[in-house]
Parts: sequence; C-alpha cells; structure tokens
Amino acid sequence: MADGQGTDSDFRRIFGIETEYGLSLTGAGGPYAAGRVAMAMFRPLIEKHGSTNIYLPNGARLYLDVGSHPEYATAEARDPLTALTQVLAGERIMTDLAEHAARYLSENLGRPVEVHVFGNNVDAQGHAFGCHENYLLDRRVPLDMIGACLVPFLVTRQLITGAGRLSPDGFQLSQRADFLDEAVSSATTRARPMVNTRDEPLADPERWRRLHVIVGDTNRSPLATWFKMASTHLVLNLVEQACRQGRRPDLADWALADPGAAVRAVSRDRTGRVNLELEASTKTAGISALGLQEAYWSACKALVDQQEDIGIDRSQALHALQLWRIALDALDAGRWQDLADWVDWAAKLRLLQGLSRRGAGRDLAQALDLDYHDLSAGRSYPGLVGHGLMRSPVDDSEVERAMDQPPEDTRARLRGDFVRAADRGTRTWSCDWSHLVLGGSRRVEVDLPDPFDHLGPSRYRSLMDFLKSASEPRA
Repeated sequence: MADGQGTDSDFRRIFGIETEYGLSLTGAGGPYAAGRVAMAMFRPLIEKHGSTNIYLPNGARLYLDVGSHPEYATAEARDPLTALTQVLAGERIMTDLAEHAARYLSENLGRPVEVHVFGNNVDAQGHAFGCHENYLLDRRVPLDMIGACLVPFLVTRQLITGAGRLSPDGFQLSQRADFLDEAVSSATTRARPMVNTRDEPLADPERWRRLHVIVGDTNRSPLATWFKMASTHLVLNLVEQACRQGRRPDLADWALADPGAAVRAVSRDRTGRVNLELEASTKTAGISALGLQEAYWSACKALVDQQEDIGIDRSQALHALQLWRIALDALDAGRWQDLADWVDWAAKLRLLQGLSRRGAGRDLAQALDLDYHDLSAGRSYPGLVGHGLMRSPVDDSEVERAMDQPPEDTRARLRGDFVRAADRGTRTWSCDWSHLVLGGSRRVEVDLPDPFDHLGPSRYRSLMDFLKSASEPRA
C-alpha cells in the first residue's frame, strides 16, 4: 500500500449495527410511561456505573437514547457473521435487562407486570426509530457515488430484508420506507435520509469514512440481518474498486430519479414488479425493483468470480450470492412463501394470513404484527423458532460468548479488555470507540485510531500492564 491508501483489491471492512428498541409495560393497571420503564431497565447500570451510557466488556456500547429508547451499538467486526453474533448478543442483554426490570416493577407495583422490548421501527403512535448499519468505506469514494450506486440497491433490498408492517395502507415490506425523505444527507432531524453523511469515521479520517446507513429495518431473522450486511459489503466493493481505479462505477447507470418515491413504491409491491424511474435519460423506460436487484446480483457475482480476496471469508460471499439468487428466483416466480423461513416480511405475512383464515379481525392482526418484534415477551417469533421454522447461521453458544467477549480481530478487543480490567480496579476510567482514559494520580490516555488493530500500540500495552498490577485507591 502506498500513501496510506488501500490497493484496488483491498476490501477490508469494519461492520457494525446500532439498534434502537421500543418499550412498553403491561399489567400495571393503566398507562405507564416508557421513560419509567427505561429507567427500571437501566437501574442496575446506574447503580454500578452511575450512568445510562456505558461500554461493555464485549466492546459494545449500551445506552439510553432520546425518547427513552434503549440502544445497543455492536463492537467493531471484521465480517458480517461476527457482526450478527454481536447483534444477537445485544438482544440477549436487552431481554436480561427487561426481565430484571419486570421483577423490580412487579415488586414496587404490587402486581405482576411484563416489560416488552420491541425490535421494530415504528410504534402505535407512528413514531419511527432506527436500525443503523455502519460500514467502513474508502475515503476516495465520493458521496455522490453513494447516492448513485448504493441507494438504488438499498431501496430495492427491502424485497429481501424488509421486516414487514401492517400499515394503514395495508401490508408493506418495510417498516422504515414511509419515514424516509432523502437519499443522502447530513440532516437527521428536519429530514430522514437513507444514508447519513455526517463525517464521523471513528478511524483515520485521511483514509476512511464511516458509512451510516439508516434505511434498513430491524430484522428478527438472524439470516436476514447477516444477508443485508454481506450483500451490502459486496456492492460497496464494486463502488470502491471503480473509484480507486479512477473510473465511474457501472452501477451509477441505475441512479434513481426519485429515491423517496421509489422506496415507498417498492414497500407496497411484494412482487417486485413496480417500475422505478431512473435518473439517466437514456433509460427513460425505467426498471423494475426485481430487475435492479438482478443487476446488482450479477455485478456482485462477477466480482466474486474475478477477485480472490473480497474482504470477507469466501464462503460467506458465496452463501450470500446463493441466498440472493434463491430469493430473486422465488420472487420472480411469485413464490414468496418459499422465503418464510428467513425473510421477515414473508414469515410475518404467513402468520397474518393464517390468522385471517381463522376469521381474526384487524385488532388481532395488529397485535400479532407487534408481537412478532417483542424480544422479551413475544410469542409468535419464538414459536416459529421453536418449531424449526426460522433459520440462523449462528448457534446459541456463540451468542452467549459474544455477550461477554469482544471480537478478537478488531479494536474492540482492546476496548473490551480495558473495560474488564478497569472495572475490577479502583481507579476512575472512561472510554469511547477510539479513546481510553484511566484517571487517578497517574492519568493515562490512549488513542486507538485504527479499528483493525487488535494488538494495540505500546502505550496501550503499558496501560494494561499497569492495570493488572495497580492497587492504589480510587482518586
């Protein structure tokens, strides 16, 4: 590598997902504010750390976000499978906190209550909250290329990765589609973009940017969560390779004329046949959502066939291409039911249609729609899992380990080891994604600018040696 930049085939990437969860309480005998439920959930953390914003020994961040939404941000991962395991670990941590809160509130209210933690993206009042994917991206990729090349993929990706929603307009593929305004923007309050461009790389800013994707739904299906990261990685490889070679990516031909209108149209048509208007005047006839996904699949397959190193284990790339192909063929043939063991919207729609056949009304359908996303007290999704009707690429033992252990091959290992050691000591300490601080009479600060560095600079190793041997009282 020259001048700190990667080669044309350097496809290393950092993956991460930030998930905001909804909260409610049943059994209290009346309305109970989500903020009070949230504080009950975070009570053990406040008692131990004095804060609702902490970093965990597994390298992740757990905090209470605006609107009383508990949020879990995974540790840095080098591949989609490791990132998925971290996501599932976060779900377990949230459900453990919910169980603790339910016991605490039951004792205080004098009646049994249930705390509900929802891994979805819209509540009954129509408020939206997010699932944000993060991908480390080569700085040489211009933001206009993200709008042109990546956004059409993200808009049509919901054909496979949508979580499903029973909206006032009927069943939709995506929970997020109706709440998105722009394709690419730095705004987050006055508008909701599909890709947020706020430049916060959490890495060397000369080389990297952190691509913050907020168009995606929160998936219950582990395989869908994994697939959306793996397929997005392959598309980003195509964009990076072209930009490093100084050429316009071929994918730019598929830039959408109106991404906001397109994402809503795709969400309302599970056949994938809806026609999308393209920006290029030479393609005025447009293309279907399914056709766009076919184009992306073909380009990604060609890349995997041609490149030996694609940044992740080859088996993961091949598995993603295989699932992608199966999904596109099933949708093209109108056999969406074939996808109900891993595509969330298909699994949910199958449940809703079963409910309808039994004569249930809309109220029950809406209850099932919400119950599907209830991590702590839901019945429908765990029922599918219990009957072997949902697929996952990781097993429970891997998830249990990830609740306490960080990924071994990224900066998360350094942070996680620091948190574990500092938490056992008597010194004040703090950290964020790229910075560690040990307080006291000998204040030590260590910067960790490289998310791929799992060994750490000499200053970090000295800090850890000191932590293991230090016994002086808290300053």
